[in-house]
Amino acid sequence: MWIADNWTDYQVIDCSRGEKLERWGEYLLVRPDPQIIWDTPRTHKGWQRPNARYHRSARGGGEWEFLKLPEQWIIHYQNLKFNLKPFSFKHTGLFPEQAVNWDWCQKKIRNAGRPVRVLNLFAYTGGATLAAAQAGAVVTHVDASKGMVGWAKENALTSGLDNAPIRWLVDDCIKFAEREIRRGNHYDAIIMDPPSYGRGPKGEIWKIEDSIHPLIHLCTQLLSETPVFFLVNSYTTGLAPAVLTYLLSTELHPRFGGRTHSEEIGLPVQQSGLTLPCGASGRWEA
Repeated sequence: MWIADNWTDYQVIDCSRGEKLERWGEYLLVRPDPQIIWDTPRTHKGWQRPNARYHRSARGGGEWEFLKLPEQWIIHYQNLKFNLKPFSFKHTGLFPEQAVNWDWCQKKIRNAGRPVRVLNLFAYTGGATLAAAQAGAVVTHVDASKGMVGWAKENALTSGLDNAPIRWLVDDCIKFAEREIRRGNHYDAIIMDPPSYGRGPKGEIWKIEDSIHPLIHLCTQLLSETPVFFLVNSYTTGLAPAVLTYLLSTELHPRFGGRTHSEEIGLPVQQSGLTLPCGASGRWEA
């Protein structure tokens, strides 16, 4: 498992009975997590009075209960800074487990010894975008949500990367990739974090099990002749890391060679000393 264990401003303190107790900077949050199916004693005092708690509804969705939490605050990861706030459906605007991939991407970019153009699809609030830009890459950041792209720009400003070579685009990722192929544009690295389920601009249904292979195939046509890496993230239960390895290997190895490795990603849990699984990532590298 690849573990995001370089955080100082974030920590999973404990997890039990379908919830996790987390420290985001100086604030404690309790949020649901469907993978936490164990029932262990909740001995940490933070369980009793967190700064905020997300209550899931039996009818779907849920709502935040705020006890003492600002509307917005900032946490650091190494030299990056992220603006946080409680979004709908339990999110805060950041997936801290992805830091293990940010570190890997930065290492690959810095070791390339040449300019690297990165395409980040389904780029959300820009964690991977900022990490790549900080490492010296030229980044194209694409997400269908105007609000998320705006939030990513705020994170860039807060991190001192507002003048970095980042192209911010509000667009459907598949349509954008198709247009880029027609334009003849290419990238040295691709990052994608596709949703498990969604709808396209014309109501097209996206299911990752049906659509991930065509998407990877499409995006391989955007790679330069000497690509550096290809990273795919998945939070879909049942989509094993070995599936990501197979998908990337069959699409990339015949043309570029290289190697592919996929693993679960996770976060260390303070109370138990164990690791909380948080999805999977597949990495191809030259």
